[in-house]
Amino acid sequence: MLSSLRDGNWLGIERTRRIATIMLGLGVLWLALLWGTADGTIDRFGRPVGADFSQVYAAGQMVWAGDAAGVWNWTAHGLVQQAIHGSTNVDLYGWHYPPPFLLIAAPLALLPYWAALIVWQTVTLGAFALLARAAIDRKDWWLWILGAPVTFICIGHGHNGFLTAALFGGGMLLMEKRPWVAGLLIGALVYKPHFALLLPLLLLVLRAWRTIAGAAISSLGLIAITLAIWGWPVWQAFIDSLDLTRTVILEEGRTGFFKIMSAFAWVRLWGGSVPLAYAAQLLVTIIAIGTTLWLATKGRPDLTKAAAATAALLATPYLLDYDLVLLLVATYFLWRDAQTLGYLDWDRTLIGWSWAAPLFARVAALTAAIPLGPISLMLTLWVAVRRLKASPSRHSREGSAP
Repeated sequence: MLSSLRDGNWLGIERTRRIATIMLGLGVLWLALLWGTADGTIDRFGRPVGADFSQVYAAGQMVWAGDAAGVWNWTAHGLVQQAIHGSTNVDLYGWHYPPPFLLIAAPLALLPYWAALIVWQTVTLGAFALLARAAIDRKDWWLWILGAPVTFICIGHGHNGFLTAALFGGGMLLMEKRPWVAGLLIGALVYKPHFALLLPLLLLVLRAWRTIAGAAISSLGLIAITLAIWGWPVWQAFIDSLDLTRTVILEEGRTGFFKIMSAFAWVRLWGGSVPLAYAAQLLVTIIAIGTTLWLATKGRPDLTKAAAATAALLATPYLLDYDLVLLLVATYFLWRDAQTLGYLDWDRTLIGWSWAAPLFARVAALTAAIPLGPISLMLTLWVAVRRLKASPSRHSREGSAP
């Protein structure tokens, strides 16, 4: 068995296709049960359908009501969510995003809740699918996306994981051929900036000047648009909310440390203090970013991009399992590198694990305090580093799969 895991032959084309097909079927069944048994906009567990989408829709409604700055007032935002779902018992979701995300929330709130949720997830998944189609040179490319466990985790939570992955991954993919467009995509991550900590340094190391210019244009442009529409009060409200978000959501773990996939949450999950958790997170962040910058000097662009996607996740203390859509981006770039230079021992098994890990990460942390999320990210980064040893003469590319 160990030999099979090492050489990865157990993950041939047909078996991986069957696994992805089974996971797709289970995902569709789970989503049909979750949405099909909902009472209005409340699912069978008493949560809003689409869970986190509730905050997006409520934020959009507050914009149209003329209270954009009130979105960061948790009490006011919660009351709007209760009104939307017609229940005072509904789970409430706080808004922690910078003002540019209101540019998405506002138009979505013009639609009925269910329609807005479906449009939101369909459009962002479609954008991510375009990225994957360009990255994976296979006729059955769509199966590795729709069958990925994290896809249905993201859909079930109504979250923005597809958008983040499309912007980040698209920026990485287009950097050489369309550097300006790549920069525009990367700059749009201003809506979720804690996943872009690495990018300014990486672009400088790569001397990607046109990409840097594009990123500056889009990020500053989005900031300027929000200022023009809503003025400084929305930014002041966002800044004022950061301390409460840090203490309540992150440090006290109101979200639940078993749901958070970071090194910070790992320490807190095991009972460590807040200072120790910050120290561990800082160490992991430095290692992840430093490793990626080092890889950027080695002339292996796909490995650099895989490491960048992984390091973006490792570098933030606040990371939920539905954000691991970005980990799929890392697996796609690792697969591209392997298609060119062949697989090393353990590569197929570890890349396959990265694809499957979100299915088990939250349950493992909840039931056994095993932090599979950050461990899986570290293993993925390790795969990118060790693949520097790969060369066409060492390993065969036949029978490989993402």
